[in-house]
Amino acid sequence: MSGDEYRAVLRRLTTLDAAAGAHRAEAVAWHEGRVTAADDALRAADESVREAAEAVRAAQRDLEEVDARAARLWSDFVHRVGPAAERFGRTVPQPAVPRQRGELTADDYLREVAAKVAYTPPARPLTGATTTVFAVFGGIGGLLGVAAYQLLRWAGTAAGGDWAAGLPVVALIALVLGPVVAVFAAKRVADRRGAELNAAAITTVLLAGLATAGLLAAILRGG
Repeated sequence: MSGDEYRAVLRRLTTLDAAAGAHRAEAVAWHEGRVTAADDALRAADESVREAAEAVRAAQRDLEEVDARAARLWSDFVHRVGPAAERFGRTVPQPAVPRQRGELTADDYLREVAAKVAYTPPARPLTGATTTVFAVFGGIGGLLGVAAYQLLRWAGTAAGGDWAAGLPVVALIALVLGPVVAVFAAKRVADRRGAELNAAAITTVLLAGLATAGLLAAILRGG
């Protein structure tokens, strides 16, 4: 091999080595770029997982809060409606997907339900039949008062001594309390019927009770 040929081979080898070095540098840069991109993607994925886990925890808290508010509203509903609410179940019914009504949230539905549960219809006016029932309650109260009165007086007479002096006083109190107790019974009936127990109704109960008690007491005293 002549000197010129040898120098040409050396130049060729030098050129190939330079090209190989450039390719190696390019490969290293590409690899480092891919590693950096993979690390960025991994960090982004980890951040997405953390955000998703936090979103799940927040959704669980919201669900528990909604369930608690729904349970309170159901308890208020059952308290207001009474046994009639049991046809829907003794506990909160299972949630159902509502009909499409725009972009309403669970909070919107809960506020709407709370407003309906809190609504108190106006008291219905007293009818003649209801007034008659109140008068009957007064009469029963007066009858019970007279019965307690007679029983306590008899017990005092039978016991003698201090009882004979004290029980007649208690008997008079029981005689008066009979019509008063009838007012509370009439109040329960009025609440169930959604009627208002006004001053006139209370007067009806008391007068009926006192009249019954007085009449029976007079009859028994005369007999």
